[in-house]
Amino acid sequence: MFWVLWVAVLAIKLVVAARLPLFVDEAFYWQEGQHLAAAYSDLPGLTAWLTRLGTLVGGDHAFAVRLPFLLIAALVPCLMVHIAAREFGARAGWLAGCFTLLLPLAGSLGVMALPDAAMALATLLCVDAGARLLRQVTPETALELAVGLALGALCHYRFIAVIGVGFIALAMLAEGRRALRDVRVLVAIAFGASAWAPLVAWNLDNADAGLRFQLVDRHPWAFHADAVWFIAIQALLVTPLLFAALAVAARRGLAGIDAPHRYFALLGAGVVVGFFALGFFADTERVSFHWPLPGYLALLPLLPAVLWRWPRGWRLATAWLAGLGLVANLGYYLAVSQPGVRERNAAEKWYPSNFSGWEPLARAVRARLAAMPAGTRLVADNFKIGAELGFALGDPRIAVLDHPINHKHGRAPQLRLWGLQSAGRAEWGDEPVLVVVGATEIKYRDLLARYHDLCAMVGPLPPAEVLNIDHGRQRFLLFAMDGKPVHGDCTTPAMAWVDTPVADARVGRRFKVNGWAFKDGVGLAGIDVMLDGQVVAQARYGRAFPGLTDAWPQSSDPQHPNVGFDAEVSLPPESFRPGRHWLGLRLRGRDGSEETWAERPIQLE
Repeated sequence: MFWVLWVAVLAIKLVVAARLPLFVDEAFYWQEGQHLAAAYSDLPGLTAWLTRLGTLVGGDHAFAVRLPFLLIAALVPCLMVHIAAREFGARAGWLAGCFTLLLPLAGSLGVMALPDAAMALATLLCVDAGARLLRQVTPETALELAVGLALGALCHYRFIAVIGVGFIALAMLAEGRRALRDVRVLVAIAFGASAWAPLVAWNLDNADAGLRFQLVDRHPWAFHADAVWFIAIQALLVTPLLFAALAVAARRGLAGIDAPHRYFALLGAGVVVGFFALGFFADTERVSFHWPLPGYLALLPLLPAVLWRWPRGWRLATAWLAGLGLVANLGYYLAVSQPGVRERNAAEKWYPSNFSGWEPLARAVRARLAAMPAGTRLVADNFKIGAELGFALGDPRIAVLDHPINHKHGRAPQLRLWGLQSAGRAEWGDEPVLVVVGATEIKYRDLLARYHDLCAMVGPLPPAEVLNIDHGRQRFLLFAMDGKPVHGDCTTPAMAWVDTPVADARVGRRFKVNGWAFKDGVGLAGIDVMLDGQVVAQARYGRAFPGLTDAWPQSSDPQHPNVGFDAEVSLPPESFRPGRHWLGLRLRGRDGSEETWAERPIQLE
């Protein structure tokens, strides 16, 4: 059963990894791999080195980037079998291995080129070495501990949690304290500590920028109640019955007298409970649901003894529910790899924006560069666009403008070190430049301020080529600049909003559309209402809408406050079948520019 599951899960992951577009973090790790270094601003070096290895073996495509991570992830359940079989018997080993594959957080490792796969392997190496040390210290065990500690140090700052809790777990056991006094174990610990040297050196050379981001800047360090959802979220991700079984395993292990049982329980429960407590004070904006995975891996060797005490029906239900969780997890990745699925769900909250739009953007950039003079400089608005375009175009040295998300994700120091942070027009001189801007990367309320920041860096913005992907859920603006000095007020892309009809509203063949729109610097000449890309009405533009100047006092549209619009759409009976359609706008500027606005779904009756 284990080997059938192992082959099936690996085969599915290979298919998903070959089809799934590169996630933005993966693209940046690829970019780091093209600038080999001992450590980076966001991570130690191993993840970047593995992406470089993958592309050296398989070429510059997403599957090759992920291949080393898939192979490392495939070792994790095999090592689990080894650990549990040695401690609790062969049958327990195979069962623990099966549930390592079925555990959604572990079974999906390697689908993306992220540090978690190697960190899971490092965790199990340390878990295995620790359990063996409780019985006898040998050179082989000390070597395994040294390798696990070093591997974890090269993965992520988060591995410090495994080290800290593991040390406490050993120190709480008499056998563990004996092992910690052995010189061979001390040498192994020193070797593992030395693997942090590149990261420490990087931080010393860069004013502790990486440490500040990981431990200070990204966390509010103020109490918030969001962490109360931790148990519900983890139970859903681990699957409820498996989560309950692991909790029972931890409780029984902590109450037991056998040293390995207590060691697994102390390490596993310590990591999970520690991250639960940390959640009340730590970052809530970025994904953190996968942080407790090392704790679950440490508890899995104790799982078979719990399941054998359960009725057969409950055991089967636990396995099937975990399997369904894994299928849902991998199925999500497979679904978002389909352009049609992403487009149909553009209006949903779970829309996978970090997977979307990169291939169409690369095609548009290639086409625009081909129409511009030879030697045109390509500049990205932020690190996401720079890394994704770099991967698509085979150029890891695309310059990037200063952007809030570069700092939010801890990538700004690395861009500066590479010399890729562009100063804007003052640096470009009279060179032709194509600037690629992401209009959906920051909150809408902050978008106008970002446009003004762009003006400060590059001058008045020329009319943009607008690329609306998935009905504008991903929106990019391409600004072609010929290098000639441009003076005057800040001219920005248009801003707009449709107040009615709201998203997914049911409308008849005659319905009203109203909202507001403006364009700083020049203003708008008119607005066309569009349905599925076809013009169905011309709006009456110029209705007073004074509230916008309160929201955006920096706006310089000369027509304020008369920036509201109204339109009445009347659809002929033979046009547009009943059902879902996409309502949009075409905004015509006084400078001759035309911009298509993001669309929203409506239900035509």
